[in-house]
Amino acid sequence: MAEAEAAKLPIIDLCSSDSISTANSIRQACVDYGFFYLVNHGVEEELLARVFEESRKFFSLPLAAKMNLLRKENRGYAPFYAENLDPSSRSKGDSKESFHIGPLEKSCLNQWPSQELLPSWRPTMESYYCKVLSAGKRLISLIALALNLDKDYFEKIGALDKPESFLRVLHYPETFVISGELGNSEEEIFGASAHSDYGMITLLVTDGVPGLQVCREKFNEPRTWENVIHRNGAFIVNIGDMMERWTNCLFRSTLHRVMPTGQERYSLAFFLEPNVECIVQCLESCCSESSPPRFAPIRSGDYLKERFRLTYGS
Repeated sequence: MAEAEAAKLPIIDLCSSDSISTANSIRQACVDYGFFYLVNHGVEEELLARVFEESRKFFSLPLAAKMNLLRKENRGYAPFYAENLDPSSRSKGDSKESFHIGPLEKSCLNQWPSQELLPSWRPTMESYYCKVLSAGKRLISLIALALNLDKDYFEKIGALDKPESFLRVLHYPETFVISGELGNSEEEIFGASAHSDYGMITLLVTDGVPGLQVCREKFNEPRTWENVIHRNGAFIVNIGDMMERWTNCLFRSTLHRVMPTGQERYSLAFFLEPNVECIVQCLESCCSESSPPRFAPIRSGDYLKERFRLTYGS
């Protein structure tokens, strides 16, 4: 297989004083790639370092301690192979473990490691969650401008009123064959098999270990994959299927995957999702007589619930 080339992703400055120029750059990025780097997002390097440190502490706990926090209501610990992001073509789940944290105002649903085990885990994760949510909301206002809408459009329709956003703390092991379990498997093993994200936008940051690849043309065979290069201090942002649906496929929800590199890898994925009651229907600026709406309106919560059912049901 040919070596993947590096993706030439644009860099978007969240603190730029020229919001129109920034919106135009975002539009171009979302039409061409569905992925871009986000800099000057307001999340301090020091906080990021602490979140990664807490991640390492949690995932190095004995399995029994992690299984006490097993995923419920899409919150808590998901062990290796629990998630299959490509159930149509793969029988085996992905070689990663993760921890899910949902909206903080519904904190009774969130699960947390005990303070005795990890005293700094919860305050560190909550602080990070709030910072990334704030950056995501600022970015959404620029995305609204990029779609020729008022910058507060998504606030006005209630999408960002109690958004259903999730933070996923992810760990990919150094070796992808665990206890010989996959010794006889014919299937290639992935950290995360090929998928597009489900929601509005995802803000991802990694520890710098490579592995993330994108495929711009998801309907082409064979697929062409490009490596996403790490940029210190930058988020990697991508458009989700719900935003693709909202924009009538103007903005692309791009296939991506995580490949094994022989190195342990940590990442933090923040999925900014609308309020569960928000109706996702084709934006007026994205349809016309020649380009009618391709999707029926749907309640955001119903759409996401079905996508999670397919992912974890297998």
